Amino acid sequence: MQFFTISRRRTDTFPSDAFTPELLASEGRRVRELYAAGILRQIWKRGDAPGAAIVWEAASEEELRAAMASLPLAQAGMLEIVAFVPLQPYPAFGPER
Repeated sequence: MQFFTISRRRTDTFPSDAFTPELLASEGRRVRELYAAGILRQIWKRGDAPGAAIVWEAASEEELRAAMASLPLAQAGMLEIVAFVPLQPYPAFGPER
């Protein structure tokens, strides 16, 4: 099952210097691990605010939420999920009825 999320860094609660290079490097490593595991399929940096738009693949919402909770920014309470959308196949790409 695929999911789409939009997240943002909680810059209203945390000062910019709280997002240290070490923390962001740790976040990047975890993102690469999730990508290598096939859970994180695509990721984009948001152009309107600090954060990301991500396409995920997981067996269940619970599995995905556990993967998202493993992100260092999420563990630090510095990440907000703005949108969490389960995706379904687009019907026009299936057989005509």
